[in-house]
Amino acid sequence: MTGVTMRASILALLAATSLYPIQAQARGESNWPSYNRTLTSERFSPLNDLNDSNVANLKTICTFDTGETTAFQSGLVQVDGALFATTEHNTFSINPDTCAVNWIAHEDFPNSYLGGQRGVAIADSRVFRGAANGHVYAYDEKTGERLWDTQIGDQSKGETAPASPITWHGLVFIGNAGGDNRGVKGRMYALDAKTGKIVWEFYLVPKKLGDVERGPQVQGAAPVTTWQNAPGVEITGGGTWTSYSLDPATGLLYVPGGNPAPDFIKSLRKGSNLYAGSIVVLDAETGAYRSHYSIVPEDFHDYDVSSAPTLFSSRNGTPIMAVTPKDGFLYVFNHKTGKRLYKRAMTTQFNTAAPLVETGTRFCPGTQGGSEWNGPAYDPLHDAIISGQVDWCSTVHIDPDDKTMSVSAAQAWTGSSQDGFGKPDPVSQWAGWLTSVNALTGKQRWRFKAPNPIMAAVTPTAGGIVLFGDMGGNLFVLDSQTGRLLFKTDLGGALAGGIITYNAGSGQKVAVSTGLTSKIWPTPKATAKIVILGN
Repeated sequence: MTGVTMRASILALLAATSLYPIQAQARGESNWPSYNRTLTSERFSPLNDLNDSNVANLKTICTFDTGETTAFQSGLVQVDGALFATTEHNTFSINPDTCAVNWIAHEDFPNSYLGGQRGVAIADSRVFRGAANGHVYAYDEKTGERLWDTQIGDQSKGETAPASPITWHGLVFIGNAGGDNRGVKGRMYALDAKTGKIVWEFYLVPKKLGDVERGPQVQGAAPVTTWQNAPGVEITGGGTWTSYSLDPATGLLYVPGGNPAPDFIKSLRKGSNLYAGSIVVLDAETGAYRSHYSIVPEDFHDYDVSSAPTLFSSRNGTPIMAVTPKDGFLYVFNHKTGKRLYKRAMTTQFNTAAPLVETGTRFCPGTQGGSEWNGPAYDPLHDAIISGQVDWCSTVHIDPDDKTMSVSAAQAWTGSSQDGFGKPDPVSQWAGWLTSVNALTGKQRWRFKAPNPIMAAVTPTAGGIVLFGDMGGNLFVLDSQTGRLLFKTDLGGALAGGIITYNAGSGQKVAVSTGLTSKIWPTPKATAKIVILGN
């Protein structure tokens, strides 16, 4: 039996037993309709025209250059014959085969510090995105005309909305970020897709009297008893940074919550600090609290749970939720029972339990380590979880408490005026890991070391390959069975956003976000581009 025939047989078996998690069939298997392709965030593509026999022949078909020098982290969405992406101020629609521009929508507001923006959601001929000014915008899918504009955050208070929203049942789901800034509290929203009206608002950390209410409040607030803050230290944190997952079978929304603040000074905010560092499960239609998973309690390393969890059924039918925070671990749960199945280190682990002191503490992964804004993928061909990680350590010198408490509202509030969000090791000491593990047991299947951190999205396919990239500008393709390198090319700019595959009518293509240029990542200087490759 050939490799292609074997893959086809496996796919047929999985489809017949209802364990093969393709939830985009109604929209066509050839599309990539949301940030992580499916609402459940597996990132697996059922396309198999590109495989181990021909992927080495990939070449660049076209390139769309935004002309912007920016922290390009956009996920990519391809649907209805168009490819969509975002930068801080612009939303783009281009031809997915030729890179010709369909339209560009621009919004004016002050630049944010980092400028990252993670992409769009599409439903009912509308394109939705968040923005650094704390607004959510809707555009006409064909023309780019703005349809509505809803404010969910206040940029003057340090609040932004960089996440890629998701949509379901006429609702748009997105939250605010900025939980590293003093006084900012993470919140989650459902907006009416037609009008932009806020349907519900859920505070991801305890709300107090006088906090802004932008929409109807729902029950199930985070327990204030888990925040034993010192006098004068307000609750801050729990922002959402990237995207979300939703189980259409249950109508449950899975929301990753960022770190508490001040980031490094847990003595000023003793307790587990719920729901920061957690996955919060809400009823998608009402916003009502259903459950939570405390992933990084008492966080004092800026170890956000910043990427969407992956939901799937393993080959034996176990309902699994996999999540990879910035702490360098893979956490896997049975999402029906809530029981943790295993926790596995994916990067170097050093000094993470050591106290942070004024003279400095070095720890690994550092504050820019682990899994940043792209979570794990599920490969049903091999019943495997595949995760890309950043292996890079940091050093932090903390401030005395009185200096930490003197920081003004809306300003970065880490507890280290000397190191900010941590001083990373030299670039010569960084690396990236792509690891495939057995979904049920966590046993390693294979591991690939990249010369640079892996922050871009990971995409396994029915062709038996896995696509990913690194911060040095390299696009890689591996055999998903063995981890063997099949293809590598330098695209000239750091890969830190979407890597997707689709067929818009002229053969299977691969589209890649390249050119992250950031104040905090020492990457090749390049303009933000979308590169489309094919055979």
